[in-house]
Amino acid sequence: MKTVPIDEKTVLGISVRTKNSDEMQPQTAKIGELWQQFYQDIVPKLQNGATIFGLYSNYESDASGEFTVMACSDKVNESASNELEQSSIQKGNYLVFEGTGEMPHVVINTWSNIWDYFSSDTQEYQRAYTTDFELYKSPNEIEIYISVK
Repeated sequence: MKTVPIDEKTVLGISVRTKNSDEMQPQTAKIGELWQQFYQDIVPKLQNGATIFGLYSNYESDASGEFTVMACSDKVNESASNELEQSSIQKGNYLVFEGTGEMPHVVINTWSNIWDYFSSDTQEYQRAYTTDFELYKSPNEIEIYISVK
């Protein structure tokens, strides 16, 4: 793990509002369907060299409250950009967690590591609950950036 400063970045995509307890139940989970729609409808409209992000924002409170998840990219063809929502990765300091393995398991396992870290009594950093994001580096590699105080 390392901390890195991140400048503000504008992204375009599609989003849902959810909470972690809903995502644990198949009948109320929304994130999987969000990503299916993104890969079906949006990925074909991305520019060459586009980066795919999963953006977490608008936190109601902490990890138990509601938040917005956006499947998004930094480079969308102009013809598709009017159909999409715009949001920003906020400027700030982020703690980076890395994972390698089969999708979506690597994402789930990396988030599990994040929850373990922040539930520990000995963690060095506190979550800011501003914006957090997943950076999809390759088909089997992810970095998750957690905003910290």
